[in-house]
Amino acid sequence: MSRIHPTAIVDPKAELAQDVEVGPYAVIEGPVAVGGGSWIGPHAYLTGDTVLGRRCRVFPSAVIGTPAQDRTFKGGESRVRIGDDNVIREQATIHAGTPKGGGVTTVGDRNWFLVGSHVAHDCAVGNDSTFANWAALAGHVQIGSNVILSAYVAVHQFCRVGRLSMVGGITGVSLDIPPFTLVQGNRARLLGLNLVGLKRAGINGPTLRALQEAYRLLFRNKGPKNARLAAARRIEDPLARELADFVSASKRGVCTHEAHETDEIPEELDELGPAVRPEAAAHPVTADFLK
Repeated sequence: MSRIHPTAIVDPKAELAQDVEVGPYAVIEGPVAVGGGSWIGPHAYLTGDTVLGRRCRVFPSAVIGTPAQDRTFKGGESRVRIGDDNVIREQATIHAGTPKGGGVTTVGDRNWFLVGSHVAHDCAVGNDSTFANWAALAGHVQIGSNVILSAYVAVHQFCRVGRLSMVGGITGVSLDIPPFTLVQGNRARLLGLNLVGLKRAGINGPTLRALQEAYRLLFRNKGPKNARLAAARRIEDPLARELADFVSASKRGVCTHEAHETDEIPEELDELGPAVRPEAAAHPVTADFLK
């Protein structure tokens, strides 16, 4: 039998598994479904067409299932689907989908959403990812599995973040982040492969060397994009091809490699002299100015 604190408010339309625990002053409104073994902490708020999987832990003041923060949303299909074993910490928010985005926000299994993190309408989050404090997704973002978003990361709408990538703290993400990579910066820049994350995932030896070569061909080499993609796809390794396929499929464009003083200065910058560093020239604002 569910253990519901006498001060909690649970809608008669809600469906709670027998061993769900609901803490003081929590509110479960509407046809919410909560899976077995889940815990809903004090003052948490779940609403709407929301399904929460098994063994989830929703901490105080978290909010799940409220309408999209979208000026164009006028009602219609709006759902949240959350898998098993997720941890949703204090003041984290997960908003429902909209008809424009398929009507559903989805979260997989075993994710951690830390204090104040936000998943906006129509986002899709994979498995085993971590959103650090106040990391935020705008609408329609796709997050792969085993992703780490550090504190105060902000991801622009419609971006994709590939699996096993890591985004450093206080980073603004406005382009797609390829899988297996490490990015950071006021506007996200590729720093290289996420070597620690890859090794923790058991990726090493020939596969890691193949990924390093694919990264070099795709992001460090010059030349037309199609030629770089073709070269990377000739590497006989599935993860190297996955990296190339992600770049090829990007509609927004992908983050570029962070330039360093040891990198070659692009030809178009030579005439500007040493006053322009490669790091500045690669910044989106500077790049637009130089066009």
